Amino acid sequence: MSAFRKAAFAAALGIAALCAALPSAPHAELTVEAGGAPMSPSKSITENVAAAKDLSALAAALNAAGLAGTLQGDGPFTLFAPVNKAFDKLPKAMAETLLLPENKEVLARILSYHVIPGKISSARFIAAAKDGGGEAKYKTMEGGELIVRQNGRRIEITGAKGEKAFVLITDVPQRNGVIHVIDRVLMPDG
Repeated sequence: MSAFRKAAFAAALGIAALCAALPSAPHAELTVEAGGAPMSPSKSITENVAAAKDLSALAAALNAAGLAGTLQGDGPFTLFAPVNKAFDKLPKAMAETLLLPENKEVLARILSYHVIPGKISSARFIAAAKDGGGEAKYKTMEGGELIVRQNGRRIEITGAKGEKAFVLITDVPQRNGVIHVIDRVLMPDG
């Protein structure tokens, strides 16, 4: 297990304990399976990410970057949530140091680059790409831009450095937005 994954697991346990202390809905609700766990539409992005074993690296990174509280808030937010394997694809030197306190600002920029203000469904992404001649551009919480395209039956997200991520799971409803699970960590300019 990589150092990043070990730190991610420890942080995810802490977030899960915090989220477990929050009040839950008294009635049963429809959930969607994403990240290896059912995601409840009555819970926040932070709560659902913390409960998903395949998103434990993201949960740890959100905590280390100080963004867990932001994504616990009202929103709405659209989060492109990289799975653990996406974090494993990062260069080893980066992965080993990204969660260190001295890199909090860099980590916050990277993760904020995965968040778009508003609640945007996959259908809206596809429609915007069609209306835009094959692609749609979205400003992220970080301030950079992501390009969304339809690639066959999949949604493709292109980052500032030209890297491409594909959406693995679309339209996972959250109390404060929506999650689209992706297969790569995207990097902002700079």
